Amino acid sequence: MTDNDEQDNRILTPQYYWPNKMGRMFLLALEDVMGKNGVNAVLNYARLRHRINNYPPNNLDLGWSFDEMGALNQALEDMYGPRGGKGLAIRAGRAGLYYALKDFAAVMGIADLAFRLLPLGVKVKIGLNAMAETFNKTSDQIVRIEEDANHFYYHIDRCPVCWGRKAEIPICYGGLGLLQEGLHWVTGGKNIPVEEVLCIAKGDPSCTYRVGKRPLD
Repeated sequence: MTDNDEQDNRILTPQYYWPNKMGRMFLLALEDVMGKNGVNAVLNYARLRHRINNYPPNNLDLGWSFDEMGALNQALEDMYGPRGGKGLAIRAGRAGLYYALKDFAAVMGIADLAFRLLPLGVKVKIGLNAMAETFNKTSDQIVRIEEDANHFYYHIDRCPVCWGRKAEIPICYGGLGLLQEGLHWVTGGKNIPVEEVLCIAKGDPSCTYRVGKRPLD
């Protein structure tokens, strides 16, 4: 394959994005977890040197690419090993929830007193749908919700966390942390069981999180 062929393939590959604001939130959350020097090291390893000391601006323009998100999460695993990378990504996802609340809680409609007074199961359902709608409206991520008698299923049909990655097990740990902390917040401190059961990185049609309708405690 020639250099021109490779360039043509890159041009033909679809490009998808989060808004700059979301990319900035994830980097700031990661910084909370591992420090600025740690983030710079990961960005350097992921060949995202252009993002060192140059986080995306705080706006909703679509400028944080799925390629960048996938490469950043792969670098966490490569540098810190599967277990260490998983722990950092989950912690960053959980920390990122509080940056998201600052900018998106009012938009999602989960910040007022009326919401706080709803039954637990209703809060879980509304919270999941609010998160899905936020991603669907502001980014190229595609999310849909299903449910059965005991669980909700949070399907991500186009996922930035594992974009361009291959794995034998589900690896979307940043999304797992965000869902865990988001549900902990909307339920007033309950620990709702969340497990990623399908992942595009291992050949599944979607990245799917199974969410329990009852808390662990």
